[in-house]
Amino acid sequence: MLDLAGQWKLQSADGKHHVQMDVPGDVHSALIAAQIIPHPYVGKNEDLVQWVAQGDWVITREFTLERTEASYLDITYLDTVATVLINNVVVLEAQNCFRRHRPDVSGSLRVGINIIEIKFHSNIRVATEKQAQQPFYIPYAAQNCPIPNGNMLRKPACDFGWDWNLAIAPFGLYGEIALKTHSAARIESIQTWQSHQTGGTVELAVNIRVSAQAANNVVLDIQFNGHSCHREVDVLPGQTHLTETFHIDKPALWWPIGLGTQHLYELVVCCDGQLQTRNIGLRTIELLSEPDEAGSGFLFVVNGHRTFCRGANWIPADALPSQATPALTRKLLQAAVDANMNMVRVWGGGRYEPDHFYEACDELGLLVWQDFMFSCNLYPSTDEFLNEVENEVDYQVRRLGHHACMALWCGDNELIGALTWFDESRQNRDRYLVNYDRLNRCIEETARSADAHVNWWPSSPSPGVLDFGDAWHDDTSGDMHFWSVWHEGKDFAHYRDVKPRFCSEFGFQSFPSMAVTHKFASASDMNISSPVMDAHQKNKGGNARIAETMFRYFRFPIAFEDFVYISQIQHGLAMRIAVEYWRTLKPHCMGTLYWQLNDTWPVASWSGLDHGGAWKSLHYMARRFFAPVAAFAVPSKDGKLISIMAVNDGLSAAEVDVVCEAIKPNGERRRINISKQVVPPDFAVQLMSFGSDELTGEILHITVNDTERNHFATKPYKSYPLEDSKINLKQSGEMLELTARKPAYYVSLEADIPGHFSDNAFDLLPGEIKTVHFAAENKSAKPRFIIRDLYSATCR
Repeated sequence: MLDLAGQWKLQSADGKHHVQMDVPGDVHSALIAAQIIPHPYVGKNEDLVQWVAQGDWVITREFTLERTEASYLDITYLDTVATVLINNVVVLEAQNCFRRHRPDVSGSLRVGINIIEIKFHSNIRVATEKQAQQPFYIPYAAQNCPIPNGNMLRKPACDFGWDWNLAIAPFGLYGEIALKTHSAARIESIQTWQSHQTGGTVELAVNIRVSAQAANNVVLDIQFNGHSCHREVDVLPGQTHLTETFHIDKPALWWPIGLGTQHLYELVVCCDGQLQTRNIGLRTIELLSEPDEAGSGFLFVVNGHRTFCRGANWIPADALPSQATPALTRKLLQAAVDANMNMVRVWGGGRYEPDHFYEACDELGLLVWQDFMFSCNLYPSTDEFLNEVENEVDYQVRRLGHHACMALWCGDNELIGALTWFDESRQNRDRYLVNYDRLNRCIEETARSADAHVNWWPSSPSPGVLDFGDAWHDDTSGDMHFWSVWHEGKDFAHYRDVKPRFCSEFGFQSFPSMAVTHKFASASDMNISSPVMDAHQKNKGGNARIAETMFRYFRFPIAFEDFVYISQIQHGLAMRIAVEYWRTLKPHCMGTLYWQLNDTWPVASWSGLDHGGAWKSLHYMARRFFAPVAAFAVPSKDGKLISIMAVNDGLSAAEVDVVCEAIKPNGERRRINISKQVVPPDFAVQLMSFGSDELTGEILHITVNDTERNHFATKPYKSYPLEDSKINLKQSGEMLELTARKPAYYVSLEADIPGHFSDNAFDLLPGEIKTVHFAAENKSAKPRFIIRDLYSATCR
């Protein structure tokens, strides 16, 4: 093998620009490094780099061969419309970022110096050309995508813009590129299937799919769990499937985080000198969507356990693909685990993630809901397009199916809803419905052909197979996307008006933290309606909606920094109200995945993590409202009754000791009730209830097992006469001790250097000492801290 990664020469097709480019890498990052373009994340620079994706670009490098052999190129993540040449001979015409390309290049090689060249054709131009070639117009989501016709290409939809992403249509080569010699039998895929027997034993079938140019005899070695298989096998021209089965008597099962260990067995396959390894987790995962009194459910059963899924939606780790490093990906996924999440949904407008993403999820115990990459647009159903889809789906399912974390393959994101979004599809629904059905059936049939054991769901949201109903407002069946609070401007209590079976999208926005804001904005931009802030808000009317919501719940912030802080608190409050209520509905509701976990660039958005992975207030709050064992206050529909509900998502019973107190803004406190109960595993139970009129200008505080606390306010916070909490901070190295003279709500710490607080957005009562650890990225730096709470941000 000759690895062709490394430094290549990049030039624009018109010859005006010549720079170096790292491969794997993207063209925009190379131009930024060479100072040809400004960084598009800063200020309004997005507008200044539009010309890059509108032109053609070429990358080249030389390599030397001492001899020529029958060879092929192995290329992954080639984005997207590209021509590959070796010594001026075309060896590949590519048009799908999500495929693996293995073109034969034997006839183009020569002894000595060879030149490989990749011509990147403007994806924007080609997409427009392809739209013109369609038998009828295929609408795209213009409200999200400023760059048109991205639905014509098999490329991440969000590259053309989204309501949280900038629109620069990046391109490049982000995976592997290597020259390899043809072997007697080349490994195409390694798949595993598990059969869990009565008595706990497991049989693991290993299927190795190989391709050969001629009939041959090859040596196959497989090792698993201390057992080895060595045999010689005959292969025919074309594809051959080689299968071996292993028996495991006392398997150590793989469990999602919080339910058990994440045991992984190493599988080693060697075929004709090609060595590949896989880490295999032994487990069963079943999607149940069965009719019941309410409609039909939607839940995952892992190793026989009905598992409540707590988590968030994943979008690409960075808008510039080469910046989405394994280290950043691992940091973001670790943050999900640290916030008590057990599932992430890989959203269908991004990309199928690299192997290291799924390997990390296996190790961390994060279940993965995997969308196929179709989102919010309508798509072609021509033979040419469906052929690309078939190759893409077959490759991705075979690549990822062995991972223990893989819980679900979902056909698309919101394509059923998109049928109602465009004039063309509303006026000719039959045409576009048949068009959609052809695509969806192609995806399903190809996925099942690649792996007959896949958990399949046709679309998200969806009431179920062959049901094209409105799953945005129907909470009786399947999975639901609930956006009425954000997009329709309804108050947070409206989250309690629906009872989803599984809510796979819902969200509210906040501003990025000040540390991130300072990276893209100057002091003169620190205004919510400045041009730069508008440029970093991609959802139309988003900043106004954030501000309008503040008027409902809070006294208006004093300074811009306070506005950012309150935006994050109300963001967390919205998600907390939804999750707490929906968790108490189990087993009617068995999952909540909020939108979204992470950001692709510094922007006002629905994310719980800032661009780069720092925690916003929501993420700290999520760690509390996603706690596997917790207790919440749930008001009745008319608000006159407050019930205290306990939830236990674990495998065993949990003792829950709850103390409820009423606390006045001046600090006076009185006990309302206590409860000590054993909550059965995988259960929600009412501990107590009382009239809301028992709270006379007080805020309800709930302490669980003497450690975790949350509060419940029956009125908007602006209604309470909060008093100066006079928070005091003592620092001893990395340890911070905080005390307050009056009740302090949503106490938040900020540092002037990068680092991570062990807790934030917490409540602090008089007489308590709160200890917080701050881990600075630069251990020699001496940070300064800023403390905010509701009083200091809105009342001073």
